Amino acid sequence: MSVKPRIVPLGDSSALVQWGDEIDLSINQKVHALAGLIDSSPLEGIVETVPAYSTLLIHYDPLILTFTKIKEHLSMKLGRLQEVLSREARQIEVPVQYDGTYGVDLEFVASHCKLTVEEVVRIHSEGTYTVFMMGFTPGYPYMGKLDDRLITPRMDAPRTRVPAGTVAIAGSQTGIYPIDSPGGWRLIGYTSLKLFDPDADVPFLFSPGDRVRFIPERS
Repeated sequence: MSVKPRIVPLGDSSALVQWGDEIDLSINQKVHALAGLIDSSPLEGIVETVPAYSTLLIHYDPLILTFTKIKEHLSMKLGRLQEVLSREARQIEVPVQYDGTYGVDLEFVASHCKLTVEEVVRIHSEGTYTVFMMGFTPGYPYMGKLDDRLITPRMDAPRTRVPAGTVAIAGSQTGIYPIDSPGGWRLIGYTSLKLFDPDADVPFLFSPGDRVRFIPERS
C-alpha cells in the first residue's frame, strides 16, 4: 500500500504524521521507521514521539520550535525512510501452552469461529505476526494480523485480573499480557517468557517491527 503521509498540527505543541486509519503492515513499518529516525538524532525542542498503527504524534516545546520548523524536519526524515525500511526485522519465537488452564477462552473462540480447539491452535501458531505497537501496560505487544478465521470480539466487560504471560486475541490482533492486569481480550494460552523486566538494561522483550511466531508446547 502506497499512501502519502500528511503532516498536520495538533494544538500549538504537537504535530501528527498520518498515513491513514488502517491496520496495515507497510504503513506501520513506516511509522516506526520515522520514530526511530527522529529519536536517534533528536532535534532540540522535540519532547516525545508516540507511534501508533498508522500515525506518529510528535510533542515539541513551542518556546523552542514552531510547527513550520517541525514540518521541515519531519519532511527531511521522511526522505530517509527507505534506508531504514530495508533493514531486516528481528525474528522471535514464543513457546505457548495452549490449554484450558490459562487459555480459558479457547472453547469460546472455537465455538464462535466454528472451529475445533485443535484448529484454533493450529491456525494461531501457523501465523507470523508483526508487533505493530506497544500498548496499554509496559511491554504489551499489539500484534497482527490474525487469520480471518480467528477474528473474535473482545469481552463486553474486562476481567479484573489476567496473569502475566497470557496469550490472547481480540478482533484481528493477538497479544501477550506482560504483567498481571485487567484485560478484555480472549485468552487462549500461556508463555513462560518474561516480557517486562524493569531492572534489565532493555526492559521490554518486544519492539515494534519484530516478527513473532508462536510455538505450541506440551503443558
